[in-house]
Amino acid sequence: MALMTGNEYVESLRKLNMEVYIFGERVECPVDHPIIRPSLNSVKMTYDLAQEPEYEELMTVTSHLTGKKINRFAHIHQSTEDLVKKVKMQRLLGQKTASCFQRCVGMDAFNACYSTTYDMDKKLGTNYHEKLKKYIIYCQENDLTVDGAMTDPKGDRGLAPSAQADPDMFLHIVERREDGIVVRGAKAHQTGIVNSHEVLVMPTLSMTEADKDYSVCFALPTDTKGIKMIYGRQSCDTRKLEGSKVDVGNPKFGGHEALVVFDNVFVPNDRIFMCGEYEFSNSLVERFAGFHRQSYGGCKVGVGDVLIGATALISDYNGTKKASHIKDKIIEMTHLNETLYCAGIACSSEGHKTAAGSYEIDLLLANVCKQNVTRFPYEIARLAEDIAGGILVTLPSEADLNSKEVGHYVEKYLKGVATVPTITRMKVLRFIENLTLGTAAVGYRTESLHGAGSPQAQRIMISRQSNLEAKKQLVKDILDIDI
Repeated sequence: MALMTGNEYVESLRKLNMEVYIFGERVECPVDHPIIRPSLNSVKMTYDLAQEPEYEELMTVTSHLTGKKINRFAHIHQSTEDLVKKVKMQRLLGQKTASCFQRCVGMDAFNACYSTTYDMDKKLGTNYHEKLKKYIIYCQENDLTVDGAMTDPKGDRGLAPSAQADPDMFLHIVERREDGIVVRGAKAHQTGIVNSHEVLVMPTLSMTEADKDYSVCFALPTDTKGIKMIYGRQSCDTRKLEGSKVDVGNPKFGGHEALVVFDNVFVPNDRIFMCGEYEFSNSLVERFAGFHRQSYGGCKVGVGDVLIGATALISDYNGTKKASHIKDKIIEMTHLNETLYCAGIACSSEGHKTAAGSYEIDLLLANVCKQNVTRFPYEIARLAEDIAGGILVTLPSEADLNSKEVGHYVEKYLKGVATVPTITRMKVLRFIENLTLGTAAVGYRTESLHGAGSPQAQRIMISRQSNLEAKKQLVKDILDIDI
């Protein structure tokens, strides 16, 4: 089975016995939980679109490992064209779901680990690369969704992993056995983990020799004994329990994050891809961060397309579409959104071949891309809120609209353009609220700031990659300066 259908994907999750908690209670069937299901629908879209001939070129690709047709989310990039198509695929999915579709992290983890394990084997004589390739083939042939897990809770940010008062603030090896290792700790902010078949764990930062027990990379099924998922709250999340398709904003799709605890979890040898090789932790982190920062030039742009469309639509319904300042604000939203896309395409087009044979993005431009993403979506969201009007945050509920006592007042006084039904206007307003302030804001506005690392992390990488000495030399060459 190289490609699952969306329905097959959903049924495959039913077979897993994941340990998931929401509001302090274990969830018996995450697939059917009303808070989780919209996020699962977003991942399902990555399977559904891969079945459609119209999107085959973006959504599928031939595996360089098996020669078989696979979902692009399980692919190891083989050219700059692959890198560009990745961004275009992510924009498409953002447009289709108006949310986070959750498979990007695993794809980026695959590609970062692929080149890093090759370099490790070449220098150290280990066999991690071959084990990783077998694992990737397994995921490709079964069309699995893989959660990439990098971010640790970190505890005291001023201390190294090995210097923490509580050693579990960074996931680490607690026991080495002949058949594998035992690990303990947690990974925070894990996007899509509850909708994933597998989790691929990586170190979170550059390690020293003292931190070698924290320099670990491995993969496991998400229902492995000892893995516990604590579902993260989102603004307006309990609206999904109320039964209103209007008040949730986006009734079909969503995203999610979770705190994932590894409580003395056993990892067999064939699933270990780094085990104490601390000197390679930095390259793995930087490569993953680069790939994931590239991703934001696609997914956030796709969601931005939907937000711009919703903003233009509400201006129609409000009767303000002809106002020059409204037109200008929508132009600005479009300009900012396309600028993000430019950076995503640029860092892909300027990619290069690695020693492992895979292709990597231009790290400088990828970090510039993500730095822009930490800013522009906030302005896009602000302009959307501006155009929508104050009713965006004072809107009564669908239950009020349907009330025998006050429904006629809501119907009367919340109408905009006379030809547009009040409920239609309410749907679009709630949709904009969802994208800018509600549950989808986790996958758009807030994630734009903190996803793939903090803004300062990108600025550090921009500084490292900017090659100031070469720029100084340009001036010296022009002016014939030799000192």
